[in-house]
Order: sequence, then C-alpha cells, then structure tokens
Amino acid sequence: MTSATRPRARRRALTGALATLGLSVGMIMTTNAPTASAATWPTPNGSQGTSSTISVSGTKDYGMKRFYGTGALAGDGQEEGQDPIFKLADGAVLKNVILGAPAADGIHCQGSCTLQNVWWEDVGEDAATFRGGTGATYHVIGGGAKKAADKVFQHNGGGTLNISNFAVQEFKTLYRSCGDCSTQYTRKVNLNTIDVTGTGSTARLVGINVNRNDVATLRGITIRNDAGRKVVPCQKYNNNTAVGTGPDSTNCLYSTSDITYR
Repeated sequence: MTSATRPRARRRALTGALATLGLSVGMIMTTNAPTASAATWPTPNGSQGTSSTISVSGTKDYGMKRFYGTGALAGDGQEEGQDPIFKLADGAVLKNVILGAPAADGIHCQGSCTLQNVWWEDVGEDAATFRGGTGATYHVIGGGAKKAADKVFQHNGGGTLNISNFAVQEFKTLYRSCGDCSTQYTRKVNLNTIDVTGTGSTARLVGINVNRNDVATLRGITIRNDAGRKVVPCQKYNNNTAVGTGPDSTNCLYSTSDITYR
C-alpha cells in the first residue's frame, strides 16, 4: 500500500479480509490494538532510551511509549548474541509498546508469552525471539514491523507461535524456525490476517524445517505491491538447506484462496 491509498479503500480491504475469516471489525478492536495495515503506524506517547534489558513478568502496558537502545543496547545490525530491549518471563504479557531504533535484539520470550499491539519501527537483529520449551504457546496480536534486514520473528525454542492481525513491510523473513540451534524441536506457526507489503525482492512469510516436521498454517494473507510474486508464502528447509516452496498437506497448510494480492 502506498501513502496515496485512500483510508476508505483500506477499510474496505480489511473488512473483506475479516469477513472471510468470520470476524468483525468490532471483535478485533476489542483488543485495543490499531488495525494491522501497511500504512497505519502509531504515534508514540513519549520515548525512553535504555542501556540495559527490561525484565517483564505478569502484564505490562506501556500505553504506546517508544523504547530504544542506548549504550550496550545501541546495536542495530545483524550481529548474533545481542541482548534484547525486553525479556519476558514465562506467561508474561507485553502491551502497547513501540520499539524504535536502535532496537538491539528486540524482545526475548523465555517461555509462553503474549505480545499485544507491539510495533517495531526498525527491526534490529530480530524483532522477537521465542525460547520456551516444547509446551510453550506464544501469541502476537496486532502490531507490525518494518525494516527487518533479516528476520522478524525467530523461533528457537519449541511450542506454537500464533501471529494475528499483524502488518509487515521492508523485510526478508517474517517467521523462521531455527535451522541450527543446539537443541532442535518440532515447531508450529499459525498466521491469521496478515498484511504484507512486498519490496520487489524475494522475501518469505515463513521458513520451516520439514525434516523436523514443522507445520505452518496460513489464513487471510494480503500481499501488496508484489506484482512479480516475489514474496514466498512458505519456504521449506532441511535445517538450513532450502528444499522447496508452496502448499502441501503436511507442512505448509494453505491454499491459493488464503493469499490475496492487491
């Protein structure tokens, strides 16, 4: 979507996507999250720099405050081993926050977690890394990310990641199941109502390890600015070796009707 797109057209597109999923605009808005749209990015309610990781347990609502890294957290590149801006304990909920630049390694979820209405203005190494065990469940509800030179969401632990009503643009990979972690798992990811803006170069919505029996389910995907079909909905790997793309009945669960191009 370009900046010239009329708001009324965006509302029509969103309403149609939600109707396809059996949802209503009112149901989505009860989460207090701005509608995921390629051109709808929130205005921060103040900014705060931090030089050390902020630990979160329970529920923390920052009221749309922007956080950015300083000092030891001032990295914005792809160097491995960077610390995050936020570290979430098992069961933590982080709400209504914007990560500005630099964003270091974004957010780490140490167990099950919920990221609700979280926005990344300029993804650093990764936007969020999920590190829980086999039974962990992670939810990303609302929000969006842009300027991801590599990955947005990195799934290093086990469990299932659910991403819904999310916007992504200027990215290489939205979700990647780790291909070379020291401990490997069978992982699942569910994408539902995702607004994607292509950049004219190859990008992937999900990258999963079929040799680990990973499963990706895609529903309600809208891809904009991608006349050349450069955005790959589901990339299959054997660990770090690409072995194919496209829907199937085992690992990449979606059909052509789940992808809308605009």
